[in-house]
Amino acid sequence: MSQTQLENTIDHLFRNEYGKVVALLTNKFGISYVEQIEDAAQDTFLKAMQVWGYKSVPDNPTAWLYRVANNAMIDKLRKDKKISFLGSEQLPEKEVVSETASENLDNTISDSQLKMIFACCHPALSQEHQIILSLKLIGGFSNKELAEALMKKEEAVAKSFTRAKAKFRKEVQLLKIPVQMGLQSRLFKVLQVIYLLFTEGYSATTGSQVLKRDICYEALRLALLLQENKYCKHPNLEALIALMCFHASRFDARLDENGDLVTLEFQDRSKYNRELIEIGVRHLEGAGTLDRTPSIYHLEAARSYYHSAAKTFEQTDWKSILYLYDLQINQQYSPMLALNRIVPFAKIHGATKALEALKSLESKTDFGESGLLYAIKAELLLETNSAGYKAALKKAIAYFKNDLVKKHLKKKLD
Repeated sequence: MSQTQLENTIDHLFRNEYGKVVALLTNKFGISYVEQIEDAAQDTFLKAMQVWGYKSVPDNPTAWLYRVANNAMIDKLRKDKKISFLGSEQLPEKEVVSETASENLDNTISDSQLKMIFACCHPALSQEHQIILSLKLIGGFSNKELAEALMKKEEAVAKSFTRAKAKFRKEVQLLKIPVQMGLQSRLFKVLQVIYLLFTEGYSATTGSQVLKRDICYEALRLALLLQENKYCKHPNLEALIALMCFHASRFDARLDENGDLVTLEFQDRSKYNRELIEIGVRHLEGAGTLDRTPSIYHLEAARSYYHSAAKTFEQTDWKSILYLYDLQINQQYSPMLALNRIVPFAKIHGATKALEALKSLESKTDFGESGLLYAIKAELLLETNSAGYKAALKKAIAYFKNDLVKKHLKKKLD
């Protein structure tokens, strides 16, 4: 295995396994040791890169990672002469976990991750702390990725995470799934975390990949786990699952045979996964709203359905998509949502009016170093034969942090 292949494997495993290892260890040792658990998990992945560089990747990397991280925790606590979390004077002996995944380990992982995500969404924590804790501890997000997702500076995210962990240790203490009422009261926050996980995977803000399937499938898996609990059954959960299915149905068409980005207009729609689209439709049909007010998951799922169901780009129902954007903006305005709305607005009202709407939006909102703003502006300037196309495109290239998106835009510039 080459160094590049090994790094890609470790990156894949970090995305897929980090949250599992942290959840398992937190479930076992307790929330009071969350910082030591983080260190043990991160050190384990570094050790994996060293060991697996000389040996092959084990058949069950989850079991290997858990065993090494667990034993590192025991060594750490024994060295610090801590009292066992079991209340005895002796810490447990080191464990030997089979390289072949057992059903018990799989069940423990699922149970621990659900406990972890509900614990991170404890009402004693602020909404910002809930999201930061969840995405860091369950999703393995870096400060840079979190800063992009939350539109904050990296330093602010790092400070918030430190404060969130202190509050987490003090207020939460126990890792457990709450009883019926407590579980339902946290459900919306849990759905928001799963949505953010999927969104980062579907459109990675940094790195050399525009699509991180590992994160997307992990988010979908967590949502399906929630669905198994009768107290979590809710129209918003059904709509979120539908949304993820529609997005996931287009995975294979988003990159070409060379691994380069393919925009929606040029995607090979024969590669769309019709089975996932049908599953998404069933979930969306089962997501009837309780109060007749559709959630953002309903509205985004419906928009994604129109993109997935259109036989060609030209046959896309842009009128319905624009209507759904308007509904969501009236319900829960955000500058980025208004910016994305410009695209279907241009399809219905033309590039000239869309450019005017974009300039108006830009005058009222500070988008900072938004690559998306300048990418949309460049397209509209090109369509209207206006000056400034290349300048806008160069700004988009400078501001986007994803290497694959940069490469795609540079082709347009060339």
